[in-house]
Amino acid sequence: MRTTKAARLLAAGAAATALTLLSACGGGSREPAGEAPATTAPARPQVKKPQVNVLPGMPPVEDPADLYAADRPNRLSPVVRDFPSRVYVPNTNSDTVTVIDPATYRVVETIPVGDQPQHVVPSWDLKTLWVNNDLGNSLTPIDPRTGRAGKPVDVHDPYNLYFTPDGKYAVVMASMDRQLVFRDAHTMKVVKAVPVSCYGVNHADFSRDGRYFIVSCEFSGEILKVDTARMKVVGQEKLPLRGAMPQDVKISPDGKLFYIADMMAHGVWILDGEKFTRPRLLPTGKGAHGLYISRDSREMYISNRGEGSVSVFDFLQNRLTKKWHLPGGGSPDMGGVSADGKVLWLSGRYNAEVYAIDTRTGAELARIKVGSGPHGLAVYPQPGRYSLGHTGIFR
Repeated sequence: MRTTKAARLLAAGAAATALTLLSACGGGSREPAGEAPATTAPARPQVKKPQVNVLPGMPPVEDPADLYAADRPNRLSPVVRDFPSRVYVPNTNSDTVTVIDPATYRVVETIPVGDQPQHVVPSWDLKTLWVNNDLGNSLTPIDPRTGRAGKPVDVHDPYNLYFTPDGKYAVVMASMDRQLVFRDAHTMKVVKAVPVSCYGVNHADFSRDGRYFIVSCEFSGEILKVDTARMKVVGQEKLPLRGAMPQDVKISPDGKLFYIADMMAHGVWILDGEKFTRPRLLPTGKGAHGLYISRDSREMYISNRGEGSVSVFDFLQNRLTKKWHLPGGGSPDMGGVSADGKVLWLSGRYNAEVYAIDTRTGAELARIKVGSGPHGLAVYPQPGRYSLGHTGIFR
């Protein structure tokens, strides 16, 4: 709020009066009997934010009302502050990762990797990017400081990859093996393989306290609730639509609800993770696929792969407010938001291209040719204290 000229004059007059009174009281004068000494104003009570009883070893929740509070524009961790800004695109049919300079929209490198790379995943400690070579049964590490790929690590069926909030374990979504495989987050050695009875485990997100996570099962139209510490499935539910194919999962900023994109329901399921009751469907567009939170935590971008559009959901208004259509169509799939929050980057799965979309207007800023079958691209670095995996879920 701006101060008016009159207000400034009044403030100046009040200050002068106060100084005069203080001068008159000087020279060792005593306070009148029964009155407290005129020292400093009483301290205001500190308003404490409610604490969340988190999974042991997990960093404390900065703001229980906004799980993405650490993801504000350009709020980069010291770990990643000097990393060059790049967009890493895994091309499932070309067995390569295309590297794009977002400042120029130009391809600067193409990195050969293993067979059928699905996603590029930032590690929990933010230091490594893991390329999930699904059919190659390996993870290729990329050093985001230099852009160099390291020696692949043997990991079976790594369709997707997540990290527990305490940073101890990587969770491999072994889709064809029908397992959730908990591995050491650094060595990738198996700690526990958890068989599942659903088909196509692929995407997930963690609760506010990190004590459980919700998993989508693409090929059987189911969702799972998994206890993080016990490494155990504690809930399983069939989505209430014949032929459902759930995809990306994201928790709401306040931690109360989970959103699950469904490419056959053409919308997003809204689930109470605590109660794990029947979810309700919010129609968004044909082939709803990826979910991404804006840097101010107000909006969620939903890529509708089957119709070449992006729907925008406003959390405060609890409704869809906009829909952006890619000029000439396309197949927007997975991606992420730029560090400054101004650009949404999405892979064009069936068009061998990548889209850069203005998050203020929905205008297409660039359409960049890449390899065949681009999928889970990662924008890196991004704000946040640590990564929970996928193409970049940061807290």
